[in-house]
Amino acid sequence: MKISTYHLHTTFCDGKNTAEEMVLAAIEQGCHEIGFSGHAYMDFDNSWCMTIKNTEKYKKTVLELKEKYKDQIKIYLGIEQDYYSSLPTGEYDYVIGSVHYVKKDGKYLPVDLSHEATLAFVNEHYSGDFYAYCEDYYKLVADLYNKTKCDIIGHVDLVTKFNEGGREFDTSNERYQKCALEAVEALLLTPAIFEVNTGAISRGYRKDAYPEKFLLDRIAKSRKSFVVNSDTHSVDTVTFKIKEYKELLDEKSYPYIESLEEIINK
Repeated sequence: MKISTYHLHTTFCDGKNTAEEMVLAAIEQGCHEIGFSGHAYMDFDNSWCMTIKNTEKYKKTVLELKEKYKDQIKIYLGIEQDYYSSLPTGEYDYVIGSVHYVKKDGKYLPVDLSHEATLAFVNEHYSGDFYAYCEDYYKLVADLYNKTKCDIIGHVDLVTKFNEGGREFDTSNERYQKCALEAVEALLLTPAIFEVNTGAISRGYRKDAYPEKFLLDRIAKSRKSFVVNSDTHSVDTVTFKIKEYKELLDEKSYPYIESLEEIINK
C-alpha cells in the first residue's frame, strides 16, 4: 500500500509548519508523493487563506521543493479553491474544490469557524433551522465543479464538522439526506473524484472521516475512485489515518487512487 496525501496546508495559509517542514515529515512518515493545497485567496476574508503576495511565494516555494527533493518524494503543486475564491487556477497541477461559506442576507457565513459561530448565524439568519442552512450549503456543493473545475471534491459534508453525535441536526433526517444526496448526484456527473478526509478526526471534531457512510456508499456505487487525504495542518498529522482508511476502502472493495497521476492524466 502506497501512502500519500494531497490535501496539505502550511504557514502560507492556516498551517502550523513551513512547506519544507511538511516535506521532511512526509518523507519520514513514508509518503511516496504529496500535494500541497494552500487555501486560495478570498477577497473578503484573509484570516485563514493565502494573500495574493503569499500565493506567489507559495507557488515558487513548492516548485523549488519539488526539484530539491525529487529523488526522495514526488511533490505536486495544488490549490484548495473555495466556491467563492476568485484567482485563476491554471498554473496548478490539480485543484481541490471546497465550500467554506454560505452566503445569506448579503453576508458570507463561515461553515467551519466554530460551533459557537455556526449556532449564532444559523439562529440569526435561518431562525435556528439547521436544515435550511444545510440546504443552502449543499446547493453550493452541487455547483462546485461548475464553479471551480476541480479535480477533487474536498470534505463534501463539511457542514457536519460541529455536529458530532447529532449535536444540532440529524443526518438521518429525510430533509438533510435529500439535499446532501442531490449534491452528490450532481457531482457524480462531473469528472471530479471525492476525497475521504481524515482532518476533522485529527483535530478532534469527528470520530469518522468525511464523508458520512451513506454518502460514501452512494459515491462508491458509481465506481468512482476516492482519494484518501489527511487535510493536514501540521507535521504531526501528515499521514493521519491514511493507511487505516485505505484498508477500510479495500475491505469494502471501494476503489481509490494510488497516485495523483491517475486523475491528472485522464
